[in-house]
Amino acid sequence: MPVLSEVLTALDALWPPERAEGWDAVGTVCGDPDAEVRRVLFAVDPVQEIVDEAVKLGADLLVTHHPLYLRGTTTVAASTFKGKVVHTLIKHDIALHVAHTNADTADPGVSDALAGALDLRIVGPLVPDPSDPAGRRGLGRICELPHPMTPAELAAHAAERLPATAQGIRAAGDPDREIRTLAVSGGSGDSLFDDVRAAGVDAFLTADLRHHPASEATQKSPLALLDAAHWATEWPWCEQAAAQLDAVSDRHDWGLRTHVSRTVTDPWTAHAASTRLVTPTHTTGAPR
Repeated sequence: MPVLSEVLTALDALWPPERAEGWDAVGTVCGDPDAEVRRVLFAVDPVQEIVDEAVKLGADLLVTHHPLYLRGTTTVAASTFKGKVVHTLIKHDIALHVAHTNADTADPGVSDALAGALDLRIVGPLVPDPSDPAGRRGLGRICELPHPMTPAELAAHAAERLPATAQGIRAAGDPDREIRTLAVSGGSGDSLFDDVRAAGVDAFLTADLRHHPASEATQKSPLALLDAAHWATEWPWCEQAAAQLDAVSDRHDWGLRTHVSRTVTDPWTAHAASTRLVTPTHTTGAPR
């Protein structure tokens, strides 16, 4: 069995921490570097449900995409929900390691996993990493569909291939427009509209699209938008990441057992479709 420090070296080789954004908080949150690692659990969010799952599984290491403390803290008191997470991990000798924006831009990275889940052919990164001479790393991916689809058909395809959430998939744009190419970006992507327009694709699939950026994007171009749940666009990375660690384990004959959490940690739990139509109830200045 490897010890934690050996496994962490392998994880840092897959997702080098120096490639994370400056505002990010990646790397190891807790864990004894000399402790043996037998089971590893991958998940999107380091929330209590996931930590309890790791305890039940008998995991020695939890790897999550989202950081536990993104903005720092002055306490890990168990009376706070994040502090309770830390206490539970340490009490059960479970290490926590985070790969966030360094996994977003990796090759393969979060958007590769998203494109794979949607059965798309990847053309290249949406925002290339200038430090990668091969031109494979970077944020988001430019992709081609296996066959043309309308926005509604693409939304239905994404809803079928991504994990189910209360939100489902929202679509914007000309309902009859034929989509052949699209950009995808796991997680929040409405800061990438300029890059998406520059790429000249027909559609953009991401998460957390806000009203004003989405409205402006559809006014500036015929770009179709597909808005999925944040968690759903990043969960496919967990399976990809587990497979990557499996390959490392096989090379070193570590015999690790990797697991991917199927617990849905998307915060939204219900959805009700709107049914009320807006009709005029008051007018002013009507002609006589």
